[in-house]
Amino acid sequence: MAAPVGTVPDTALFRLLDHVGEGVLLCDGAATVRYLNPAAAAMLPDVRPGSSRPDGLTGREVTLGDGLVALYLDRVDSAAAFLAATAQRLGGQLNAARVCRATIELAVGELAAAALLVLPTRRGRVRCWHAAGAQAVRQDQATLADLPGAVRDTLDGHPVAQPFLWPGGTPYLGGGEANPAAWVVPIQAASGRSAALIVTELGDGRVELLEEFAARVGAALEAAQLYAAQSRVAVTLQESLRPEPPAPVKGLAWGTAYRPARAAMRIGGDFYGAHPIAGGGSVFYLGDVSGKGVDAAVLTGQVRHSLRALRRVEGDPQRLLHLLNDMLLEGAHDGRFATMILGTAHPRPGGGVRLTLAGGGHLPPLILRGDGTVDALALRGMLVGVTDEPVFGQREVHLAPGESCLLYTDGVTEARGGHRGDEMYGLRRLTGAVSGCAAMPAPALAERVEQVTADWLGGRDHDDIAALVVRAEPVRTPSRHLYAVQRPVATVAS
Repeated sequence: MAAPVGTVPDTALFRLLDHVGEGVLLCDGAATVRYLNPAAAAMLPDVRPGSSRPDGLTGREVTLGDGLVALYLDRVDSAAAFLAATAQRLGGQLNAARVCRATIELAVGELAAAALLVLPTRRGRVRCWHAAGAQAVRQDQATLADLPGAVRDTLDGHPVAQPFLWPGGTPYLGGGEANPAAWVVPIQAASGRSAALIVTELGDGRVELLEEFAARVGAALEAAQLYAAQSRVAVTLQESLRPEPPAPVKGLAWGTAYRPARAAMRIGGDFYGAHPIAGGGSVFYLGDVSGKGVDAAVLTGQVRHSLRALRRVEGDPQRLLHLLNDMLLEGAHDGRFATMILGTAHPRPGGGVRLTLAGGGHLPPLILRGDGTVDALALRGMLVGVTDEPVFGQREVHLAPGESCLLYTDGVTEARGGHRGDEMYGLRRLTGAVSGCAAMPAPALAERVEQVTADWLGGRDHDDIAALVVRAEPVRTPSRHLYAVQRPVATVAS
C-alpha cells in the first residue's frame, strides 16, 4: 500500500484511496507531490512523492485542508500519453524480436502486473516473450498444447479481448497463483498472421486501452515482418546475381575483381563471366548495364543467363552479341542497355592463346605484353539493346605465353579522387598502373586494378567496379633431375 508522506496524515481516508481505480494526486502549496495512489502511479510512472507536480496534468481539482490539493487525473489524457509513447517506442523498430520485447516492457510498466506475448511459428510451436513485475523480459518456446483454450482461440482468429483463468497456473505470468485471472487480446497483422497478448491484473475500464495497444503492436510487428521478408528477398537476389568465378580451362588463368557501389546492396550493374566451349576453349565477357541498384542487377542477371544459354548455340562473339541484342530488345527494360566486351579464348598447342574479341560500346581491352608494354585494343561497336540494327566490331589478338588481356568497367576509369577529389582516374593512369605487370598472376593483376582504384577514390563514393583478366599460362618446361649413379655391387673373393 502506498503510504502518504510529508504532512499528510495516515488516515483511513487516504488508505481508502489506495483502492480507488481513479488516479489521485495530492500536492501541497509548493506544487510538491505528497501522495499518489497506485492508479496514479500507473499513469505517471516517473512521478514519486517529493517530486514536483508534472506540467500539463489535467483533471478535477479539490482543495483540502492544510494547503493540500487533490487532483483526480483525467484517465483519457493518461491513456493517450501511453499510446503516444507506444507509437514512439515501436515505430522505429524493424526487428520483430525487439518489437516483442518492447511490447512486454510497455505492457508491464503501464497496463498490467504481468504480460505474455505469444507468436506462432511452425508445427504447433510458439515463441513467448514474458515478464512479471520488475523481472527482465524472457523469451521461451512452447507448444500450442501448453496454452489454455482461450489463448488458442485467439491465435485461431478470435477477434476481441476476453477474460479467462489459466488452469493450474503458469510460470509465464509470475507463477504466484494456481489459477491466475487474465485477459487475452488478439494482435492481428495485415498479412493475416495472428499473435496473442495476455496480461494479468488489468485495471478497471482498461480493456479498450488494451485493445488499442494491441492494434499498435500489430502494426509494428507487421512492419518488422515485412522488412524481414524484404531482407530475405534481397539476400537471395544478392546470392543469385553475384558474379561467378570463371570455370577453369587448361592453358588459361583467370583473375577477377568486383566491388559494387555502396548504395547497391552488394549487387549492381557490372558483370563478368566465363564458360567452357567445345574444343577446349572458353567464352568470356565483361560489361555494364545502365543504372544502379536492384533494377540494374535484375537486367544484369538476365544478360548473364542469356549468354549462358546462347553460347551453346553460337560460338562467334560478334554473332553472340547480335543474339543478345535481340533478346534485350524483346524484353521490357524501360530503355536500359548494356555495354560489354565478349570474346572467345582458344589455347594454342604450342603455347599461347588466340583471342577473338567483339565490342558493344565498351572501353578498350588492355593487352599486357611480355616486354612490359600495354596495348589498348580499339573495338568499335554500338550499345547492346538500343537498336535492332547494331554494328559490333570484332578483332583477333594472340597472347604469347605469360601475356594477359585486361577487361574493366568505367567504375575504374571514371573513379573520382586524387588530390582535388574530383579528378577521374582515366585510361592513362590505369595503363601506367598495369605496365610491366604481365608476369603477375591473373588474380593478383585483377586485385591490383581494384586496389589502385580504391586508393585513388580515398574512401569516396564510387560506381560499380569490375575487372576480368585472361592470361595465357606460361609454358612449363620439364625439369631435369640428376639421379645418383648406382654403386657397383661388391664382389666377395672366393
